Amino acid sequence: MTNKNIQVQIDEVNQKLDLVLHYVNEQRLKSERMEDLVTDVSIIGKDLFNTTVHELDNQGIELDIEEMKILVFKLIKNAGNFTKVLEMFENVTDFLKDAGPVAREVIIDLINKLHEFEQKGYFEFFKELYRVMDNIIVNYSEEDVRLLADNIVTILDTVKNLTQPEMLLAMNNAITIYKNLGMENIEEYSLFRALREMRSPEMKRGIGFIIAFLKNLSEDKKEIKKK
Repeated sequence: MTNKNIQVQIDEVNQKLDLVLHYVNEQRLKSERMEDLVTDVSIIGKDLFNTTVHELDNQGIELDIEEMKILVFKLIKNAGNFTKVLEMFENVTDFLKDAGPVAREVIIDLINKLHEFEQKGYFEFFKELYRVMDNIIVNYSEEDVRLLADNIVTILDTVKNLTQPEMLLAMNNAITIYKNLGMENIEEYSLFRALREMRSPEMKRGIGFIIAFLKNLSEDKKEIKKK
């Protein structure tokens, strides 16, 4: 082996030693940094622990180590459940973000509709309707309401009949005639003149109407008694 070959091998060994020394030095630096980190964390942890113990003591809270261990174990055991809860929370948050514009439009439409109802007087109407209901409750007993419920069909039938066009026309004509009659200017009739007036076609039809009405009313009462 020549001197040149020996020198090449020595150079290679030196390079490898340099690499080894560099690696060792890096590991030493890492180890020192880790030791420093552990030291700092230990100091911080001790300070935090002492502060926590001090605050718990000020609040009169006794810390049970065994209970804390059980709590930690339960937290670790239910880590999957906590993850599911967080996922649900994220889903709800995403839903609220997506539904936000729609909900905002619904609220705006609702506000506009309420404003429209207010302009039309709906709220005032319901306010007065409440007063009507309050007066009914104050002035009518439970028995009155029960009787009203028992006879509501008859009342509605009566209202239905009264609101028929011919019945409304007849009542309107009667009211018009009464208004135009002039009660203060009615002439006085003697018995002879009244008997003479009763011979007129109008009075005969009127008397016929009254007799037919009373006759039919009497027959209806008989039918009701049979029922």
